Amino acid sequence: MKTINIVIHNGDHADFKNYSSFCVGTGRMGLALQKEYQEQLQSVQQLCGFRYIRGHGLFSDDMAIYQPYTDEEGIEHASYCFTYLDRVFDSYLSLGIRPFLELGFMPSGLASGTQTLFYWKANTTPPKDGQKWADLVRATLRHLAERYGEKEVSSWPCEIWNEPNLPGFWENADKDAYFRLYSITVAAIKDTVASMRVGGPAICGGEGSQDWVKDFLSYCSAHHLPVDFVTRHAYMGLTPSRNGRYLYHEMRDIPDIMNEMQETRQIIDSFPAYRGLPMYITEFSTSYHPFCPIHDTIENAALIAGLLARLGEIAEGYSYWTFGDVFEECGVPSRLFHGGFGMMANQLIPKPTLWVFHFFSRLRGQCVYKCDNAVIMKQDDGSYEGVAWNISKAGKDKKIRLSVHLPVNGCYGVFTRTLDEKSANPLPLWLHMGEPDSLSDDQLTFLRTAAQPRCESAALDTETDGIVVPLNLSENAIIHFKAIPVKNTRDFGYDPAMYL
Repeated sequence: MKTINIVIHNGDHADFKNYSSFCVGTGRMGLALQKEYQEQLQSVQQLCGFRYIRGHGLFSDDMAIYQPYTDEEGIEHASYCFTYLDRVFDSYLSLGIRPFLELGFMPSGLASGTQTLFYWKANTTPPKDGQKWADLVRATLRHLAERYGEKEVSSWPCEIWNEPNLPGFWENADKDAYFRLYSITVAAIKDTVASMRVGGPAICGGEGSQDWVKDFLSYCSAHHLPVDFVTRHAYMGLTPSRNGRYLYHEMRDIPDIMNEMQETRQIIDSFPAYRGLPMYITEFSTSYHPFCPIHDTIENAALIAGLLARLGEIAEGYSYWTFGDVFEECGVPSRLFHGGFGMMANQLIPKPTLWVFHFFSRLRGQCVYKCDNAVIMKQDDGSYEGVAWNISKAGKDKKIRLSVHLPVNGCYGVFTRTLDEKSANPLPLWLHMGEPDSLSDDQLTFLRTAAQPRCESAALDTETDGIVVPLNLSENAIIHFKAIPVKNTRDFGYDPAMYL
């Protein structure tokens, strides 16, 4: 087993910007009308406390916002219905999470073509009438400002479309058409809620994607269009192989992802007018496919831990895709574990990745150490808290031991929560059950219990040399630890040593 000695000194400082709770992704917005969706989001929010939620389909037909009618003389008039939108946004705000608006997809009544995407048939063509599209945007934002207050709504970031550099998401990946859409949309937004922050182009990676960022900023600069932030996506999956409906990838390593994000950052900063402009990664994950088994695994959790430690070096916010498995892009999942994007499986079973976000969301204070395997923070009360992980790859040590030396004296309690192949990892147990399509009450209780981290503790006491916290990380394991000063308040006559 490889041992890594980590020695913390008083006054140490490390660069770590933690935006792990900035935003989380969801499937199409209409799914928020389902009970299971709401239960999953509530559970995730209790553990992670995300600030924003971003998803597709705000203007898709299932949200029923665009409702034109034709009068007796055959003249079409615009009409809008916000019944479902109010239900969805009311539910979000009641859970302490705000919308990160993504304007799309195209209502069929406004679409210039018939191209659709996904099981739920999102129309991905430009508007046939740019003015009617702009009117839709204005009406929607005006309604939201009236319902929730302009100050509240202006705090919601607003992104125009999703992945227009892919022909499936934007007909023919027509760059000029997207720039025209951005131009009329940003004008409509600023006319209605002037202080709302707006951005794009929400591109995914791949060949030519960086050119999209450069050309987008060049267009906005030349036409004096507002840009308050730049958005893009980051996925680790390389070219996949397919078996049935499932995809399997080798994964890019974290430095490779960071280099790609850094290139985007450099493009933004190459424009004097946009230097330092916020960059948001509005989708990130391992695989980009909703039927990829890695999403359910402890390996996924370890990779995401490595990303959460570093993405703040480049971006001012990032959004994991997605919080839950109520998701239908490639059809309604028929299996409990199917490689869904979510950090929570259906029937409220946490996956290992959920706990990684929970661990990072709790990190507070001053960062005193960061490396490829750990982030460690110090609080004002003298306690320390950190997350450690072991991304295991072929040819590397399968197990590592972190020996963390902390410069403290006195009695400390050390508390750890561990994710590994045997703890907080319900997938293998479901496999051992025979991969049931539906669960009995006993099976469900068993899996939910098995999905909890393994909790351990120790008491360490020293007068001079500090304490050493040993963290033994098996393959792809993640450990959250806290070292807290302890004052003994034992009751008179109580002696647990009699039984321990």
